[in-house]
Amino acid sequence: MDAPNLTRRRLLASLPAALAAGAALAQDDAPQPLALPPQAAAAPGEVDVAIVGAGIAGLVAARRLSQAGRSVLVFEARDRVGGRTWSQELAPGVYAELGGTWVGPTQEHVLKLIDDLGLNLFAQPVQGDSVHFSRGERTTFAEKPPLGSVPPDPWIVPDFAVAGAWIDHVAAHIPPGQPWLAEDAEALDRETLESWLRRRTLNLLGETGKNFAAGFEALFGAEAREMSALFALHYVACAGTQGTPGSFGRLLNTRDGAQERRIVEGAQAICQRLAAAIGEARVLLTDPVRRIVQDADGVLVFGDRQHVRAQRVIVAVPPPLAGRIEYQPPLPPARDQLTQRLGMGWLIKCKAVYDTPFWRADGLNGSAVIPDGPARSVFDLSPPDASCGILLGFVGGDGARSYSGRPDQLRAAVLDNFAACFGDAARQPREWRVADWGAEPWTRGCPTAIAPPGLLTAYGPALTAAVDRIHWAGAETSDYWCGYMDGAVRSAHRAVGEVLNLLTGSNLETL
Repeated sequence: MDAPNLTRRRLLASLPAALAAGAALAQDDAPQPLALPPQAAAAPGEVDVAIVGAGIAGLVAARRLSQAGRSVLVFEARDRVGGRTWSQELAPGVYAELGGTWVGPTQEHVLKLIDDLGLNLFAQPVQGDSVHFSRGERTTFAEKPPLGSVPPDPWIVPDFAVAGAWIDHVAAHIPPGQPWLAEDAEALDRETLESWLRRRTLNLLGETGKNFAAGFEALFGAEAREMSALFALHYVACAGTQGTPGSFGRLLNTRDGAQERRIVEGAQAICQRLAAAIGEARVLLTDPVRRIVQDADGVLVFGDRQHVRAQRVIVAVPPPLAGRIEYQPPLPPARDQLTQRLGMGWLIKCKAVYDTPFWRADGLNGSAVIPDGPARSVFDLSPPDASCGILLGFVGGDGARSYSGRPDQLRAAVLDNFAACFGDAARQPREWRVADWGAEPWTRGCPTAIAPPGLLTAYGPALTAAVDRIHWAGAETSDYWCGYMDGAVRSAHRAVGEVLNLLTGSNLETL
């Protein structure tokens, strides 16, 4: 049913009835709100900018707009802020990270934000050896140049050296944020990453493919056959800054890499502190946006519990979820085709909690590569004071599809992986936490959206192109560090700049 062409006066007069009717807009498969949250009563009927999504991108945008003197209202479908960051408190000051976790070098935007918010960082453990469990054998190795986190297995080292050099060479010629402009973009976008790598590796005994999969499943929640070579190589190109080219090693490594440091207070604290700074009345929880209507007076944003008129709207949710919102008038065909094809990776994060990080007494740092999985990548997520021990196992791509909905089998298989690397004590955690991001109704996958062959060259520009009064943000839309917390911050700065240019003809100074 078409929305009425409301004037501002008629909108304000219609709010009570609209609130009562809001539930009728809900989709059958989504959680239904039961009561109007306290903050909704204080929500305005009209704001300068409405924001969809209370993850890092949405809340950074809200804070910057508020700092610029603009009124905002943030809609969030979940009962919490944080988006793809989710820190569960196990004990006072001890967090199990179930979503985004690490920050590292060249991620200057999120690092500055962390500092601005008064949060603290500590180093991911690197002292001691990492474990490689392959072909039924356990070996240990020190992560150091030139291999970094790549195990020194003679069956894979030559391939990784050659393929890694190729990856960095080609990525250096892909413009971050605009991969379709690369000289060989069409050729790279016609094939999968798997086929591109196959022509550059020997893959003896299949070991190279399995070890690459350990990295890809953690990075993308997907297999190499599911993504275009252009998409994956562009991801590498984005792992840097304008002055520092991206590199494959920076994505994979702990020391001097994307897994270098963690937040003492938990990664979700970024969003919690942003929301507190904005004001709880400006963040509507359990209020999923169902419809966005543009008319001559502005834009109407309809949630389950509230609706609001705004001059502009920033949609800061993953592209597949943005595509499920009803838009009037309809979005341009290119944008709609993009979101039909751009699907999320699938990642399950498994956390086993122990009384102590017992593996450290054996000279191990808690990191492991297990090519036969299902937990192909493992990290030590213990708190900085080592008051307990936490092992994290990534189960992604084929593994996530196989084990989703089978919690007992998942637990047994992952604990088998942990025990193979760290001993039988790993089979007896005192707590077990799992986040199956593919089953999360307001994410539908993690850690990022995946572009299959042909998508970027056909529809890539539609990812960030504003549609009249609608602007797009989120980690996938960033030029650098797309898919990461830093990318989410960058995307918010871009979207806010677009909005302020159109509202006032001025722009916020970027970081």
